[in-house]
Amino acid sequence: MKSHYDVIVVGFGPSGAVAAALLGQARFNVLVIDKLHHVYEKPRAIALDHEIMRVFQQLGVAEAVAEHTEPFTPSEYYGVDGDLIKRLAVVEPPFPLGYAPSMVFTQPSVERILRERVAAIDQIDVATGVEFISLSQNDASVTIEVRDELGAAHTVSARYLIGCDGASSNVRAAAGIELEDLDFDEPWLVVDVLVNERGLAKLPKTSVQFCEPQRPSSYVIGPGNHRRWEISLLEGEDPKYMATEEGAWSVLKRWITPEDATLWRQASYRFHALVAKQWHSGRVFIAGDAAHQQPPFLGQGMCQGIRDVTNLVWKLKLVMANAADAGLLDSYGQERGAHVRALTGRIKEIGKLICERDVDAARARDARLIAADGGTIKTVPRQNIIPPLETGLLSPQPHIAIGSLFPQPTLVVNGEEVLMDAVCGSGWRIVLNAGQIQIDTELLEQARALGAQLVPIGAQGQAYRERDGVMANWFARHGVQAALVRPDNYVYGVASDIAGAQALVEGVRQRLAGVLAEA
Repeated sequence: MKSHYDVIVVGFGPSGAVAAALLGQARFNVLVIDKLHHVYEKPRAIALDHEIMRVFQQLGVAEAVAEHTEPFTPSEYYGVDGDLIKRLAVVEPPFPLGYAPSMVFTQPSVERILRERVAAIDQIDVATGVEFISLSQNDASVTIEVRDELGAAHTVSARYLIGCDGASSNVRAAAGIELEDLDFDEPWLVVDVLVNERGLAKLPKTSVQFCEPQRPSSYVIGPGNHRRWEISLLEGEDPKYMATEEGAWSVLKRWITPEDATLWRQASYRFHALVAKQWHSGRVFIAGDAAHQQPPFLGQGMCQGIRDVTNLVWKLKLVMANAADAGLLDSYGQERGAHVRALTGRIKEIGKLICERDVDAARARDARLIAADGGTIKTVPRQNIIPPLETGLLSPQPHIAIGSLFPQPTLVVNGEEVLMDAVCGSGWRIVLNAGQIQIDTELLEQARALGAQLVPIGAQGQAYRERDGVMANWFARHGVQAALVRPDNYVYGVASDIAGAQALVEGVRQRLAGVLAEA
């Protein structure tokens, strides 16, 4: 450890590793500390999505991660009498962001890949077996005290500190940040199992939500022969006993027996819905489980943490490079806080649907859902449940596309097919429908001043040609000809002509300089 860094990251789980890698890749000096030496070898998160794979692509690890993923199977919800009442699935190709929208994955393997990427970046120091103790800060830096395994205390400072140290975050406590309870508290048993051929033959071929009042349960098909059950605990059941092998098999016997599978992990949890009342205090920021916890019914826990650090890091990079006013950092909590609250609300609604314990109310729920779909259950794209950004550093000119994730089409470059970010990078991008709008000198100069890449897509001149029409369909569907895309791949704003594109770029440049107030 050196005495001073640009950023210290506390916690070396997925969120901490991504934060460190993004910063180190941009040549900022980073220290990562964690009290544990090694990756936790049992699965916790089981789902990730195309937004997160796009971040992994930026880090150069998407192909390695993909080897430990599989597309998420459809999720079918069955009611009181065994009727199908709801169905989620993924959209058909071509995929809008270049990857399957929803995937299952093996967490220990993916964490090791992220740590290997961090280890390959010279600007990052990693100190494991080191525990965060306390912090102090002033207008220029934050100083932390840590303790090593021998009990020796050390101090180290940085321009900024990011706490990615989990639900019981010591960084959050030291910064005086409180959590708000969003009113969800349910005891559940989570069991991960490696199933043999005999067991696989017994089990459903899709993921299932058993919305049964006597014991709501979830069944998730993981990669290979990994299967997960999330099983609600009944009043009077001892969570400690249920988390033993005997307790786990007592409820798994509905589906499989010990002859069918091997237990990998079983743990009792209380599923909560919590969000930080503030996301930073001075130069101290929190992210991941340190900033929020939500029920697992959409598998968004790890995704949310990586969204946090991806949002924060590009803003820190601009501020530390003196390319933006420090006020930009306030938008981190505005954007992520609102997004987490919106998604948690949707997850709670799904949880409420699954967890109805009154038989008559559950039967009425089933009838209502079936009737709403005209008697035949329609498939809902899983990613439609993820909300857009609704506040923060977004264009003040309203449009449905603003705050949404921008597509990543496959481009044909010199006869090769490549995803857009591999060609155009992941900073600010001005993407144009080249058949309808032409680049002029003023837009070129504005792009240069913003540090933005101009990306004309179409069939004419020097434009990039796309393979599947994803971008052409996006422009047509939204009735626009240009989009200004942020470094975290969210749409800042859209325009219908060259003047509108110029106004977008000039507007965001002024806001980054602190001239305009946040919307």
